[in-house]
Amino acid sequence: MKLLELILNVLWLVFCGIWLALGYVVAAIICFVLIITIPFGIASLRIAGYVLWPFGRTTVERPDAGAPSFVGNVIWVVLAGWWLALAHLLTSIPLFLSIIGIPFGWANLKLIPISLMPLGRDVVPSDERFAVR
Repeated sequence: MKLLELILNVLWLVFCGIWLALGYVVAAIICFVLIITIPFGIASLRIAGYVLWPFGRTTVERPDAGAPSFVGNVIWVVLAGWWLALAHLLTSIPLFLSIIGIPFGWANLKLIPISLMPLGRDVVPSDERFAVR
């Protein structure tokens, strides 16, 4: 399974990952310049890393995430999250139309939850998803 994940990640990186990650990095730079939005910039960089290499990784809620993460996620959804989720959804549709694009369509759908609510989440390998921290 690791070889398949490697192949899918390399293809994803070449065809989708670099461009999506660049978008998230630009958003992070803008957030860092505005200073008050630095937590959003950090979250955007975390998503950029996840977008570069999504196969074999998933996201989990952090146990220490509380009210500030919730409030930040509400602000994020209103300002940027729903646009990002819509972009991932619309990008997945043409990918599903070709046989080779189906895994990439699923990867785009897998990115929707973290693009909507990135604060209070960590990116972990898929086999550690149920591990107790």
